Amino acid sequence: MTLELTLLVWSTALFGLYIGVQSTLYRMQHGVVFAATGRDHEPPPNPLSARSEKALRNLIETYPVFVVLVVASVLADRSDALTQWGALTYFVARIAYLPLYLAGVKYLRSLVWSVSALGLVLLFIGVAF
Repeated sequence: MTLELTLLVWSTALFGLYIGVQSTLYRMQHGVVFAATGRDHEPPPNPLSARSEKALRNLIETYPVFVVLVVASVLADRSDALTQWGALTYFVARIAYLPLYLAGVKYLRSLVWSVSALGLVLLFIGVAF
């Protein structure tokens, strides 16, 4: 299995971590009983719960691109140093992003997001050219 596919498999655990953190913080704020309802009259989230939701949404915005590029790199037999570094850069940056977002670290968090985007660009270049 290529490094890109290995990281794709492990990215499902990373995705689960993002969901787990968000849902845990949501339930800690609102309670398990409220979380099981239709949530028709949901109170505003506290800062930590809001950050976890935003971090999850941010992952959801970039994750499909990662999946497509990894699958394309494997199907096109384009796995090389560039695609491997791209996948690894995206994956590691996404690991670092969650705690930075939860802690409210402003500029470093944005830098880490940019690094993850650079990983996607490297993957794209490796697959497309």
